[in-house]
Amino acid sequence: MKYAFDLVGISPILSFFYQQQELKEKSLNDVEYLGHHQCKLDTFLSSVETVSQQKNWNIDEVVDSVIGFWVNNSDSIQYWKSRLEDAGRDSLLVARVGDIKSLRTTFESLLNDS
Repeated sequence: MKYAFDLVGISPILSFFYQQQELKEKSLNDVEYLGHHQCKLDTFLSSVETVSQQKNWNIDEVVDSVIGFWVNNSDSIQYWKSRLEDAGRDSLLVARVGDIKSLRTTFESLLNDS
C-alpha cells in the first residue's frame, strides 16, 4: 500500500480539536490529521509511527512518505514554518497522512457532495 503525507495548513488549537472530534464521529478513520506546535521532521515522524501502529499501517512505508515529503518540498516546509511562527503559540501546523486509496475516496466524496 502507498501512503501520502502533506502539510495542509495552520489551525487554532481548539478548531483542530473540534475537527478531530467531528472526523471520529463520522468514522472517517482512513486519513489522519496531525497537529503540532513545531515544524520538525522528528515531530511528525513520531506522530506517524504512533498512528501507523494504531491503524495497522506499514510503518516503514508511512515513514518513507514523510521523509520523501521533507526531502522534496523544502519550499513548502519553509512556507508553513513561517506561517506557524506568524500564527503564534495558540496555533498548530496541520499535516495529513493516509493511504493513497483512502485519500482518493475522501476527495471523491467531497466532489460528490458538491
